[in-house]
Amino acid sequence: MLFILTGNVQIGKTRWLGRTLEMLENRGVTPYGVIAPGIWIEHTSDSGVTYEKLGINNELLPQHEIIPFARRADLAAEDAAGKPCTQAQRAQLAWAIEDDAIDRVNAHFDELAMRLADGQPDEQGRGLVVVDEFGRLELLRDEGLTSAMRVIEQGATPRAPHALIIVREQLLDIALERFASANWGGIQPISPNDDAQRALADAFHFA
Repeated sequence: MLFILTGNVQIGKTRWLGRTLEMLENRGVTPYGVIAPGIWIEHTSDSGVTYEKLGINNELLPQHEIIPFARRADLAAEDAAGKPCTQAQRAQLAWAIEDDAIDRVNAHFDELAMRLADGQPDEQGRGLVVVDEFGRLELLRDEGLTSAMRVIEQGATPRAPHALIIVREQLLDIALERFASANWGGIQPISPNDDAQRALADAFHFA
């Protein structure tokens, strides 16, 4: 099954995914791919505590290696002066992403593609491909995490029979059409809630 975790910005999709992956790993599921935790700063005032998102890391799975991935575009504007235009800049994203960072994640998925295709299942086929996230670069411009796109388009393998990707709700219809022919045994949009956790547990036949 291909699960598409969707919803508006900053509703906790990545935080939910992190908790869910921890639960699945504790039950023998191996995650392959990338999760993108935010870099936040806390502000305290008389009205309470607020949080400001400054950037995004990428956590490469299954080794849990963390690499810097993106900074908020307004904070990175000065550093970008005089440098070649990046994919993120051409797409006018709200995040400044160096092409080298995208290349690093794509190389990770290229390695995973070979590992997932070798036909040997981990933990009796308990592998889950994870991509956080596919956005305008991938779904509208065929740029960005192109190697991750290929892994999802190739469908299930004995090692990883299921996948979970994050797509914002305004791009959901495009993602559904793009991956309709991928051999995952179906596509299920989900929201970051307990019902979605149960659906993933059911996919791996947990009691």
